Amino acid sequence: MAMPLEIITLPCLSDNYAFLIHNPASGETALVDAPEPGAIRAALTERGWGLDWILLTHHHWDHIDGVAELRAAYGAKVIGAAADAHRLPELDLTVEDGGRFTLLGEEVQVMDVSGHTVGHIAFYMPGAAAVFTADSLMALGCGRLFEGTPQQMWASLSRLATLPPQTLVYSGHEYTQANGAFAVTVDPGNPALQARVADIALARRNNDPTVPSSLKLELDTNPFLRTKDPAVRARLGMQDAEDSEVFAEIRRRKDNF
Repeated sequence: MAMPLEIITLPCLSDNYAFLIHNPASGETALVDAPEPGAIRAALTERGWGLDWILLTHHHWDHIDGVAELRAAYGAKVIGAAADAHRLPELDLTVEDGGRFTLLGEEVQVMDVSGHTVGHIAFYMPGAAAVFTADSLMALGCGRLFEGTPQQMWASLSRLATLPPQTLVYSGHEYTQANGAFAVTVDPGNPALQARVADIALARRNNDPTVPSSLKLELDTNPFLRTKDPAVRARLGMQDAEDSEVFAEIRRRKDNF
């Protein structure tokens, strides 16, 4: 029986996350996003790992600034979206929405999740029950719409919501406590949300990461995925609106929170 992949949530900068994925059988290691080289090199050295691959979700500096040093130090090959290649570090492998490739012995499916940026991608590994979403679907939230439209982000979140509920969502920032403070203003009668907010407070007091989270937990508590819920719609006064319109209103309120 194959050994399961090991996935490490790695704090970087002030509130970013990168993720190390390691195959203990082959010794290969991949990295999802590279906010800074120092913390990543320290984690690799501590574990005695090399670095074979770097997967990039989007072009923002706090997800790519470590690439040049890490590639030089380890000879890692870099994977990113063909649609975003003009503003990413040089790519060794370009991928597109719907594409599939094998990494560390596991299939990786590429999903376009534009909204935060146009050309943002997520990497879904069904065998590991993991999806790396960066700044698209986030723990109790979603990324701010810097480039895309509410309709694009809603379409992206809707696709992610169809993954198996046990999938672990590895998102790009430790924003969960702040997201929870907003979520209760939209969905105050949700007992699952209230319980999660309490769990988050305890985790942060202990300086534990709140990422990853399960997709089921996001479906039960994340207001950006709960546009169909009658209580959320009533709270917003949008009982008869389209789902994308409800999403847009929640995003507008979060931007002004």
